[in-house]
Amino acid sequence: MSLPEILARRLKLPVIASPMFIVSQIDLVLAQCRAGVVGAFPSLNARKEGEFEHWLERLNSELTEEDAPYAVNLIVHRSNPHVEADLALCVKHKVPIVISSLGAQTYVNEAVHSYGGLVLHDIINDRFARKAIEKGADGLIAVAAGAGGHAGTISPFALIGEIRQWFDGAVALSGSIATGDAVLAAQAMGADLAYIGSAFIATEEAVAVPEYKQMLVDSNSADIVYSDYFTGIPGNYLRPSIVRAGMDPDKLGAPDPAAMDFAAATDEKASAKAWKDIWGSGHGIGAVDAVVPARERVAKLAREYEAARQRICAAD
Repeated sequence: MSLPEILARRLKLPVIASPMFIVSQIDLVLAQCRAGVVGAFPSLNARKEGEFEHWLERLNSELTEEDAPYAVNLIVHRSNPHVEADLALCVKHKVPIVISSLGAQTYVNEAVHSYGGLVLHDIINDRFARKAIEKGADGLIAVAAGAGGHAGTISPFALIGEIRQWFDGAVALSGSIATGDAVLAAQAMGADLAYIGSAFIATEEAVAVPEYKQMLVDSNSADIVYSDYFTGIPGNYLRPSIVRAGMDPDKLGAPDPAAMDFAAATDEKASAKAWKDIWGSGHGIGAVDAVVPARERVAKLAREYEAARQRICAAD
C-alpha cells in the first residue's frame, strides 16, 4: 500500500478531518490543515453567492507547502443542484483533493484528474467500493459502523478486509475514531488513514451551536440513534437532540423519501430539522471531554498515536 505523494509527504498525522455539513467551514479547515491533518468541507457549506470561490481562493493563498492539503466534498446526489457549478470551481482553482459522496460519477473523476487532483469516494460496502474504483476514483473512504452522519453498518474489520482483498490504493477508515490509539488501529487493520469527524465538532472553530458541542462532551456511544427517518438515508444522531426537538427517538416512524433535499438544505432560511435541530455524531464521542481549539485536538491525537505506537513496539 502506498499513499499519493500529497498525502504521504504533507501530513503530520495520518488523518483526514471529515467534511461535515454546516459544521466544517473555512476557519476550521484552515486550522486543521495548519495542525497537520487534511481539512475538508462540503462545497454546500458555502451557502452565499460567491462564497465557495472565495473560500477556495483563501485556502490556496493562505496555506503553504508546510501545511497539510485541503479537500472539498462534492455531494453527487440528484437533489444537489450545485454539483456541476461547484465541480467547475474545483477545476478552476485546482482543489488538491476532492471527496465525492452519494454517487460515484466518472465525469467528476475525469474533471479532477484533468489538473492532477486526487479523488477519494466514500462507500459503505465492498460493492460500492468496486463501483467507485471502476469509475475512476483514486482511493476510498470506508464508512463503517459507528461513523457519524450517513454511516454504514459493516464492521470496520470486515469492510477493510474485503476491500484489501482486491484494492491496494489509498483507503481512509471512518467509524468511531476519536483517539490516536484508534488512528493506529485503523492502520493496523489495513487502512492508510483515519477519517475523523465528530471529535472536530467539539472544537472552537467548528460552526455548531454551543449546545451541540456540549452535548457531544456530555454524551457517549449509548446516546447515538441510527435512523433513516431524517434524510431518507440511514445515519447516526444524538439521542438528546432528537428529544430536544420534541420527538421520541424510539418511535420515529417511516422516512420521508423527499427528506434528502440539498436544494432546501442550502437555503439559509431552511428550517429542516435534519440539518438544524437533529445533530449527527459517531460512536467515538466518549473520548471527547472538552471543547478545544482544533490544533489542540490534533496535538492530543498525535500524542496518543505516538504513545500507542511505543506501547505496541514495547510489547514486541
